[in-house]
Amino acid sequence: MTNGSRIRTARLGETGPEVGVQGLGCMGMSFAYGPADTDTSRATLERALELGVTLFDTAEAYGAGDNERLLSPFVRAHRDEVVVATKFGLSIPPDDPTRRVIRNDEPYIRQAIEGSLRRLGIEAVDLYYMHRRDVSVPIEETVATMADLVREGKVKHLGLSEVTAAELRAAHAVHPIAAVQSEWSLFSRDIEAQVVPAAAELGVALVAYSPLGRGFLTGSFVNADTELGDDDFRRQQPRFTGDNAAANAALLEPVRTVAAAHDATLGQIALAWVQQQSAVHGLPVVPIPGTSKPTRAEENTAATRITLKDDEVAILNDIAAKVTGARYKDMTFSSAGRE
Repeated sequence: MTNGSRIRTARLGETGPEVGVQGLGCMGMSFAYGPADTDTSRATLERALELGVTLFDTAEAYGAGDNERLLSPFVRAHRDEVVVATKFGLSIPPDDPTRRVIRNDEPYIRQAIEGSLRRLGIEAVDLYYMHRRDVSVPIEETVATMADLVREGKVKHLGLSEVTAAELRAAHAVHPIAAVQSEWSLFSRDIEAQVVPAAAELGVALVAYSPLGRGFLTGSFVNADTELGDDDFRRQQPRFTGDNAAANAALLEPVRTVAAAHDATLGQIALAWVQQQSAVHGLPVVPIPGTSKPTRAEENTAATRITLKDDEVAILNDIAAKVTGARYKDMTFSSAGRE
């Protein structure tokens, strides 16, 4: 399942950029999942592009700008071939990596875009996301500032991450939104209730982050407490630790069964399921699995060529309702508490 053919494409929003139907989440190359090798990470970027991946996802919060700096030489070398997405609105204090600071006010946004442009070494960001919602600032004001950046030529298209359906509608009324980025996987399906239908109605694409359940759906680890390093973000997530981890690991058995039928890996089946949600819900769906290894990029993109049968989808659909533990220790970090 790892041949070299290029993946097909999809358009982000009605007027947004056309991208490979699978993107690459670059966070783990600099932040959150333990150490990564710079040279290998850059080789992964090049290999992903060869395979047809053109959407590369980063944020100012990933390693306090380090991830944007890592991507800079690659993005500048392939400026006409890649769509670079970055985000504002979330910072992580270096002295307390467990704390999150969320801001959506105009002075911060303007400071953030200048920083991202400088670190990336480009004149305009292709897709600029509000990373997290600051409820003290009306979303209409935030998007109005983002729209000003489009008019000023610093940003080409707008995106939102972890928003509710109502927030998406309010934002889209101010300026077209190309993509909503939310967690979507066999383990996390809450956005299907309201956000996905709203996005489909408005012509907004859904960019699915953590489509591999932060690696858990690949079977690469069972318990974050005992198998992952102290600096690994997943040790803070309830569903990957303690009794929750053991219970959730047992839920992978149907994935193994389907994988065996396709001569595929668990991760490929998890990604194929997300890809097929496009047809189910009637909107473009672009998962952005993260990896820092070229061979994993090959494995992940091969999933775009797997078609799951209806009975296979049915048994996979049963998994999410059985998952124990929240996505985050503090769910106010997501849109779930506002929906």
